[in-house]
Amino acid sequence: MFWPMLAIALGFLGLAVLGVLAVRVFLEVQRLGRQVARTTQRIQQAAEELESAAVGLARTGETLR
Repeated sequence: MFWPMLAIALGFLGLAVLGVLAVRVFLEVQRLGRQVARTTQRIQQAAEELESAAVGLARTGETLR
């Protein structure tokens, strides 16, 4: 009777460890998603600034030489 109970306890412990690791992975994926969203927003803002600067430069007819 000892071995079946030990097997059940170890199985439960293994599932608990997997559950904890799954929660940690989930939290890190959420953090990474937020960071990607912030970076995408910053890149989009930089692209808009670059586009407006290029339009202004094109209006003046100046070159970058």
